[in-house]
Amino acid sequence: MTQSNRHKQQDEPAFILHSYPYSETSLILDVFSRHHGRLAIMARGARRPRSVLRGVLMNFQPLSLSWFGKGEVRTLHSAEWQGGQPYLQGTALMCGFYLNELLLNLLARDDPHGQLFDYYRATLYRFAHERDHAATLRCFEKHLLQELGYAPVLAHEAGSDRPILAEVCYRYTVDSGALPDDGNTHAGLPILGKTLLDMCADDYADPLTAQQSKQLMRMLLNHHLGGKTLHTRELIKDLQKL
Repeated sequence: MTQSNRHKQQDEPAFILHSYPYSETSLILDVFSRHHGRLAIMARGARRPRSVLRGVLMNFQPLSLSWFGKGEVRTLHSAEWQGGQPYLQGTALMCGFYLNELLLNLLARDDPHGQLFDYYRATLYRFAHERDHAATLRCFEKHLLQELGYAPVLAHEAGSDRPILAEVCYRYTVDSGALPDDGNTHAGLPILGKTLLDMCADDYADPLTAQQSKQLMRMLLNHHLGGKTLHTRELIKDLQKL
């Protein structure tokens, strides 16, 4: 058995998060795969006008990829489109790019997240079929933090088993969680107990919950991003100002 065959992966479910040119004819793909996590794959000849890969290697479309190699960049052997996912358009498309940028910045390479892969696929489907993209984003952001071991504490007060009460105003800090707002401190994000409980239930129908949950998730994600700027988030903000 050759070395390339020993390190060959066959028919792996995957999505392309990002791609960029490599040499005159090839591409480097940043891929999110179900069983191998995020990894880089070189697609030789993919930029040639007659390459069969040109119509296959698309963002937000379920693919079956085969590759070989074990270095930092693997080599693509074959790619097949699996279908079943409508193409994203308009705001849904921008939301999809935002998801991809989150994964590119927060997922370590070669770290499998099978459940997160399935949730990502389901989220793309929701983008294509549902109109409340903000609620879909909050659900994915929360699930992503849970998968990475940073699950926000939403049902109980920080450092205790005291349940969150819907009518109480709290302040939420990244390191601790929610504590009742006693008026003596300005630390943390002001947030209503009902918002935290709604987030537990993935219920974002209340306009105040939608607003406060966005602020909370942005605070938490900014912390774990370590100061990195998400370009898609800035672009969406600019478009909303037009």
